[in-house]
Amino acid sequence: MRRSLAPSQIGSGDNVFKSPLLNSKRKKRECARIPLAQKSPSQTMSSSEHENLIRQILSKPFKVPIPNYVSSYCSKSLGLKRSQVRRALHDPDEPNALVLYRPPYIPEHEKMKMSPNDIKVAVVVDPVLGNILRPHQREGVAFMYDCVTGKQIENAYGCIMADEMGLGKTLQCITLLWTLLRQGPECKPTICKAIIVCPSSLVKNWYNEIQKWLGQRINALPMDGGSKAEITLKLQQFMNTYSATRVATPVLIISYETFRIYSNILHSSEVGLVLCDEGHRLKNSENQTYQALMGLKAKRRILISGTPIQNDLTEYFSLVHFVNEGILGTAQEFKKRYENAILKGQDALATPQERERAQECLQTLTSIVNKCMIRRTSTLLTKYLPVKFEQVICVKMTPLQTEIYKNFINSDAIRNKFTGTGEKSNTLSALSNITTLKKLCNHPDLVYDKIMERSEGFEKARDLLPTNYDIKDVKPEYSGKLMILDCILANLKTNTDDKIVLVSNYTQTLDLFEKLCRKRCYQYVRLDGSMTIKKRAKVVESFNNKESKEWIFMLSSKAGGCGLNLIGANRLIMFDPDWNPANDEQAMARVWRDGQKKPCYIYRLLATGTIEEKIFQRQAHKKALSDTVVDQNEDALRHFTSEDLKDLFRLEENTLSDTHSKFKCKRCVNNIQVTLPPENSDCTSDLSNWYHCADKKSLADLVLKQCWDLAKSISFVFHHRSAPTEAKNENSEEEKENIQERKRRKIDHDEDYSEPDDSADEDYV
Repeated sequence: MRRSLAPSQIGSGDNVFKSPLLNSKRKKRECARIPLAQKSPSQTMSSSEHENLIRQILSKPFKVPIPNYVSSYCSKSLGLKRSQVRRALHDPDEPNALVLYRPPYIPEHEKMKMSPNDIKVAVVVDPVLGNILRPHQREGVAFMYDCVTGKQIENAYGCIMADEMGLGKTLQCITLLWTLLRQGPECKPTICKAIIVCPSSLVKNWYNEIQKWLGQRINALPMDGGSKAEITLKLQQFMNTYSATRVATPVLIISYETFRIYSNILHSSEVGLVLCDEGHRLKNSENQTYQALMGLKAKRRILISGTPIQNDLTEYFSLVHFVNEGILGTAQEFKKRYENAILKGQDALATPQERERAQECLQTLTSIVNKCMIRRTSTLLTKYLPVKFEQVICVKMTPLQTEIYKNFINSDAIRNKFTGTGEKSNTLSALSNITTLKKLCNHPDLVYDKIMERSEGFEKARDLLPTNYDIKDVKPEYSGKLMILDCILANLKTNTDDKIVLVSNYTQTLDLFEKLCRKRCYQYVRLDGSMTIKKRAKVVESFNNKESKEWIFMLSSKAGGCGLNLIGANRLIMFDPDWNPANDEQAMARVWRDGQKKPCYIYRLLATGTIEEKIFQRQAHKKALSDTVVDQNEDALRHFTSEDLKDLFRLEENTLSDTHSKFKCKRCVNNIQVTLPPENSDCTSDLSNWYHCADKKSLADLVLKQCWDLAKSISFVFHHRSAPTEAKNENSEEEKENIQERKRRKIDHDEDYSEPDDSADEDYV
């Protein structure tokens, strides 16, 4: 309806609506006037005196009537400016507080004379992390903090975290990283940005670990994919972001390969801290990745490696030189001062004078390096994990394997190559022949193609194969090690509900495992280099689920030896050895980790008298070097001469174990152990201090005992267990009562205490 036709707009009759407010006049409000004669005497005070009194009251600011009162750490004063008192981010006097730095005591009257900026504050680990750290982890965080702040070595700000696997190196480093990003003695963050460099397969793992422990408190940037333009843009944004107090995304997680490719961007500005995981990647100071990381403008450097010595002392020097450049001099000076003398002293034929000289050099070296390297062994895990049994099993080759093996090493082509009468071969050719022998020790199927082609060394081997030989159908009886594996799997399937991990260095061997599992109708999963990073996480999670039907996990040590947590299994078979002992140790540590609830059994299979035992001996030599330099184990035994270690292409036929023979073991008489190992020995001790078994009587593993007679191919076994755990306190119940009593007293004396309301928690009972 148009406004002009509305009733209020037409005519002026009485029936037209009129608002009663239009014509009525509102009365003005007036205060009631009181005659002057009616006022009380109290109202006769002059207005000026009253105003002065009120102003005097209001002009005094509020003051807490408690001397030297300081409000609580978490209090907030909405609308009011906070006091400028410098104090720690977290209370250093709280119970269980991990204090990394405590300023020297200064009397209050001295503080009044000082500038506020000169007053130092305590650095306290965030209780969110500090309350979950184990004692050895708290010690590790404190040590690394002292290193990166220059307290351990003057003008040196790097360190090596060399704890063995399973001790929580990642959590310790995340704790240190978070502390440095948030706190410092100057009441401001020590660093603004940090870069974590790791293998590409661990980039997502690091991101997940940071999210797991810190949640939304921190933003991290993982470089786990994307086009070149996207990566370049993200890295430029990260490097160009700078703030004196806080950066929105202060952590970059990047792989070694990506760092090397984009090093020109990463060198553009300064970074507070660089943290290198699996730091043994930097063992060669000549490669491009090492040089790229050395060019980074980062004063503080942390290198994480559970195996700082893998092959020789030169690699050890490279790692120390990376974190604290120059403390050991140049590479040439290091070799002259330390390496030559130490290696001479390690040789089994060394003279007493050479060993004494080696010990002097070793003590000098360790006194320097120990200031920037912390090392704890897996013995600490025995307090938190179930028992672990390690077994090194020497397995006799089958007659077919033995004939092909002898035919290969005695062939003219191979003998000429190693005696020097033939054409000079390069190193790659020699390594290829070693790999061929290792595959033959696993199963003749792995060298079948070379046999049929009559390749070098296999010219006559084709005549040795049975007439009905067929690689389509796997025959365990053609391989001593595969027969043992077949027996162990059948026993586990029949008598236990245990899951098992099968590890090999070769995907061909994993193919062989698959054929065997399909033949026996076993359910399994396989992880090798062809599997994507995202799919790996799903496969591992599924296998660790108790309800999953897959009970065999096939693992390529090259693809999955690092970082995987396979606690769903409690047995692991290392089917073939690697030249580098660190690779084998990494792979074998997949099951004995945090979260494991069942006793663990590790089986290492070696073909008796073959190149596999020679490789294992070489591992023992490297481990003795690592024990001597890194773990300062003066009793690391010297069993093998340099000539022994070079003698790879010889088959020792008349021995139960070539390794045991080279020990010249004094505890065994005619291969029968007559003296038990030392009481304080365990599976981390030298192999000569393990149990030595030429029969099944003293074996600790019932499954292996049953397989000894079935397979009839086991010749010798070394075995030992993890260090026994400390006995639990008998007064644990009494201690619990004491804790409850202390809690009750605290409640009685604390008026503000109230029990937490857990009624909404699904797990609350």
